[in-house]
Amino acid sequence: MTEARPDLPVRDRILGCLLAGALGDALGGITERGRSCLSDDTQMTLATCESIAVAGGVDPAHLAATFRRWFEGRRFVGLGSATVKALRDLQAGAHWALAGARGEMAAGNGGAMRIAPLAFLSVEMTVVRDVVRITHHNDEAYVGALAVIECMRMKWASTLPEMLKDVSRQLPDTRVRDRLQEVADIASCSDRLEALSKLGASGYVVDTVPLALAAARHMVDRSFEPVLEELVAIGGDTDTIASIAGQVAGAQMGLEALSPTLLKLVPERQLIEDLGNRFADYVEATH
Repeated sequence: MTEARPDLPVRDRILGCLLAGALGDALGGITERGRSCLSDDTQMTLATCESIAVAGGVDPAHLAATFRRWFEGRRFVGLGSATVKALRDLQAGAHWALAGARGEMAAGNGGAMRIAPLAFLSVEMTVVRDVVRITHHNDEAYVGALAVIECMRMKWASTLPEMLKDVSRQLPDTRVRDRLQEVADIASCSDRLEALSKLGASGYVVDTVPLALAAARHMVDRSFEPVLEELVAIGGDTDTIASIAGQVAGAQMGLEALSPTLLKLVPERQLIEDLGNRFADYVEATH
């Protein structure tokens, strides 16, 4: 059993977050992509780290320009339709606040999967909303991202149901909040991920985030590998669910919780560590 270590140095937590998230992305997505490689889940998170380090803070305009540059450099793999639309709009000269997709179809994972770096910073909820809106103009997408941040920042309750309910209490009235409460109720009877996934494991943020946060708790309470195997067996949007779960769990456990064997499986590990350390330099300088 691995325990959460909120007392760890912030650099250790940042690298744990990024590397565990990359593991979830790469290994969880093998069935989708046919090989172990990073996807937009990790790539957009790294682009976020780069932008914050270069701009000296969270600047939505700079972040949007960074996303556009990575997109034009073909550095993103597996982008969702809402994100592709936003990036193409940015290429065409659209303002970042107007580029994101709108409506029910914009309630995807694009915000939640890349929001983790903001959990290490002191930012207002409006900033989180703006960062999500670069690609997704949807309240559920925003609240899904907010749930990830709240879960990463708070001291975890003693049980999974209590943890999920604590997160839900921090959120506006949305389907994401309702689903967190539903998953918490199911977890009171059975916390097996297969049981929790019966409500959904798709790319819809209402499905993704509650299941990912539950999986993160399992990763901390048990270990990374068996939980990842369970997520792969469940199916659905496996790479994103596993990536978010890995980010949240890695931030709680730190880099030391990842065995050398696991770390050898991280694609583009040097890039992740380089950008992670640059981001950590900024975070440490502001604390």
